[in-house]
Amino acid sequence: MRAFAAKASKRMNWVIERIVAVLMLLLVLDVWLGVVDRYLFHWQLPWPEVLARYLMIWAALLAISAGIARREHIGLSILIDRLPQAFRRLLLVLVDVMTFALFAFLCWYGIDFTVGGSNRQAMIFGMTLAMPFAAIPVSSAIAAIQVLLVALRDQGEVMTDSNDSLSSGAGAVL
Repeated sequence: MRAFAAKASKRMNWVIERIVAVLMLLLVLDVWLGVVDRYLFHWQLPWPEVLARYLMIWAALLAISAGIARREHIGLSILIDRLPQAFRRLLLVLVDVMTFALFAFLCWYGIDFTVGGSNRQAMIFGMTLAMPFAAIPVSSAIAAIQVLLVALRDQGEVMTDSNDSLSSGAGAVL
């Protein structure tokens, strides 16, 4: 189960990182177009700013799962490094459970938020706000799945930089 979780987490993270990279590329191109429009051509395009906002929200929220896959949380690392070994494992499992609950909660209520967005219009694009609002439940669901996979992969162990779970598929206790 541990090897399956490590492999699934790694694959899921690989896909999400590429999606985030494409969204960031589109964001840069969109902002660049807005700047060129404003200062060079004076086309007065109304949509680059709004599109940039939606792209940034999607990219930022999807990127959360990449941080989860690598267990990159500096504040938590500082705390864990100072604890005795027995408490480290317990704290990591507890944090995983609470984090999963948070993302499951956000996903559940984000669905209602998205459904509510289907009744509102983005005036510039002439579309409903369901697609931009869907970033919340979609990214929360992905993050919850990633937390579950990482919890199964690590089983409460703290990863070292030289033997992290993304490269080796198994964890090492500090």
